[in-house]
Amino acid sequence: MRGLTDGRTPGETREKSGEDRERSGETRRTTQAASAAVAVFVALGVSLSGCGTGGTGARDEGPAHADAVGGAATSSPAAKASPSKVPDRVDAVRLVKSDPKVSAEVKRELKPCVADEYPIDVSYGELTEGSAEDVVVNVLTCGDAVGVGSYVYREEDGAYQNVFKAEEPPVYAEIDRGDLVVTKQVYEKGDPVSSPSGENVITYRWAASGRFAEEYRTHNDYSNAAGNAPTPVPEPES
Repeated sequence: MRGLTDGRTPGETREKSGEDRERSGETRRTTQAASAAVAVFVALGVSLSGCGTGGTGARDEGPAHADAVGGAATSSPAAKASPSKVPDRVDAVRLVKSDPKVSAEVKRELKPCVADEYPIDVSYGELTEGSAEDVVVNVLTCGDAVGVGSYVYREEDGAYQNVFKAEEPPVYAEIDRGDLVVTKQVYEKGDPVSSPSGENVITYRWAASGRFAEEYRTHNDYSNAAGNAPTPVPEPES
């Protein structure tokens, strides 16, 4: 007695079995291809993930930070300002006392007022276009600081030479933007020392001839009205 069959002839059975094997092979190949595609996609996803999160990709770097730019700027050496010329300090008291052009009267006034403090003002500046800064010296009185002599000294061959003097008191000399400005107070008859009537301001400039030449002068009159207003007279009581 034959066993049960599916109703197909042996030839049909063999043909069907071959088709089944072929479909099974295609299924395996499709599955392998899909698996390979998934693997590539996963690998690509991991690579893209590395670029976007803390990796070394360009997106993570972004623009240069301000502190980095500032650091690069500060690393370059800064330009150094040239130091200002410091004049050599002179012993003005000895300079005046040893100067043959200074009058004996001014030298007598040049004495200590308190301890070893002399009534003398000294300033330095460019006046004569020399190799060193010039020295302006004003000699004053101890009591009321009235100028009795003004002098300008210019360095020549390692020594200071007197190139200007004014000894008509009250007088005072200053340096103003490369010019020598001398102020002489004017007194009218009866004016106290503390209240001159006016002043003459004379501006000198160093000339090619090797001396100071007067450029211009101005005169100022002081007002005596301030502080001298008449005292009001009280009205009589009724």
